[in-house]
Amino acid sequence: MSSPGALANASWKVALAVTLLMQTVAAFLNQCVPVLAPLLTGSAGLPPEAAGHLAALGTLGILAFLVPGSPILARLGPVRTLQAGALIAAAGMALAGLGGMLALGLAAFLIGVGYGPTPPAGSRILAATAPPRHRSLIFSVKQAGAPLGGMLAGLVIAPVGAYHGWPAALALAIALALLSAALIQPSRRSLDVEREPDRPVHPRALFGRGNLVGPFAALRLHPLLPPLTWLACSLATVQGCFFAFAVTWLTETRHLNLVQAGAVFAAMQAGGVLARIILGWLADRTGNAAMNLVGQGLGGAAVVTVFVLLPPLGFPGTLLLGLLAGSLVASWNGIYQAEIARLSPPGRVAEATSGSTTLCFLGYLIPPAIFAGLVTLTGSWLLPQLLAVGQLVLVSLLVLPRLRRGG
Repeated sequence: MSSPGALANASWKVALAVTLLMQTVAAFLNQCVPVLAPLLTGSAGLPPEAAGHLAALGTLGILAFLVPGSPILARLGPVRTLQAGALIAAAGMALAGLGGMLALGLAAFLIGVGYGPTPPAGSRILAATAPPRHRSLIFSVKQAGAPLGGMLAGLVIAPVGAYHGWPAALALAIALALLSAALIQPSRRSLDVEREPDRPVHPRALFGRGNLVGPFAALRLHPLLPPLTWLACSLATVQGCFFAFAVTWLTETRHLNLVQAGAVFAAMQAGGVLARIILGWLADRTGNAAMNLVGQGLGGAAVVTVFVLLPPLGFPGTLLLGLLAGSLVASWNGIYQAEIARLSPPGRVAEATSGSTTLCFLGYLIPPAIFAGLVTLTGSWLLPQLLAVGQLVLVSLLVLPRLRRGG
C-alpha cells in the first residue's frame, strides 16, 4: 500500500475522465433493461408492469455490492473495481440474451451488482483529487454520466432493439462494457495507488457484522448525514418510479411507439445531464448545497405532477415535458454525493458513501415494486405516480429546518 494521500497527487482531470466514463457506461448498461422492458417482458410472457420488478432486482444487485463491498474496493483499488463491475454487468447482459423469466431476473441482478462499485469508487477518487472550491461541480459532472448513459440507452438501444431485435441491442451493450474496461486500464498506475493488497475479502470479512454495519455507522460521523440521506432516498423514490416505468407508461397511456418513447426517455436523461452541471456549479456558488437539494425536490415534484396530470400532448409536447421533468428529477445525485464526501472524514469517504448510497438506493428498490403492485391492484398509473411525488414534498419540508440550520 502506498502512503496515505498518494491519490491526492493524481490529476483531477484524469480522475474525472475515468469516473465520468465509467459512470456513463454503468448507467447505460443499467438503463438498458427499462428501455428494452416492453420487448424483454413480452418475449418472456410477462405483463408490462413487470418492468418494475426487474428494476427492483437491479437495485437489489447494487445493494449486494454496496453493503459488503468496502474490503473489495480497498483491496483492488477503485479503478480495478470499476473494471470488475463492467465485466459483471456484461455477464448479466449475456444472461438476459437467454430469455425467460428466470434469466431476466438474474440478469437484472447481475447488472445491478456491476453498477454497485460506481458510487463508492468514484467518490473515493474524486474526494481525494477534486479541488475543494469546485467539489460540487466536479462531482456533478461525474454524475452527469448517469443521465447521459440513460440518454444513450434511449437513443441507441431502443432503435436497435426495435429494428434489429433485443438480442442485437444486448450484444451492443456487452461490447461497450468490455471496451470501457479496457480503456481505463492505463489509469490504474495513478488512481489505484492507495489500495490495500493484503485486505481480506473472504466471506467472513465481507459478511461479518463489523463490515456490514460499518457503512451505516459512518453516517453518525456528522449530524447532517442522516437528513441528507433521507432526502436522497426520497428523491430516489421519485426518480426510480418515474424512470423505471417511463417507456412502458408512455407506450401504454400516451400511445407512443417504442422509438418515440425511447426518445422521450432520452430527453428526460438529457435534461438531467445539463441540469447536473448547472446546478452543481450553483451549489458551489451558493455555499449551501443541501438547501439546493431541497429546492430541487420541491421543483421536481411539481413538474412530475404536471407531467402525469396533463392529457396526452402528442410526441413533441411529451418530449418537451420529459426534458423539463428530467432536468429536476435526475439532477440531484452529484450534489448529494459531493456533500457526503465533504461531511465525511477523509479516510471514511468511501465507507460513508456506501452507507448513505445503500439507504438511498432503497428508494430505487422498494418503491418501484410497490408502484408495480399498485398499478396492478388499481388498474391505474395515476395514483401510484401521485403518491410518489407526494412523499417527496413531505420529506423535503421535514428536512428543510435541519438542513437550513446545518448549512
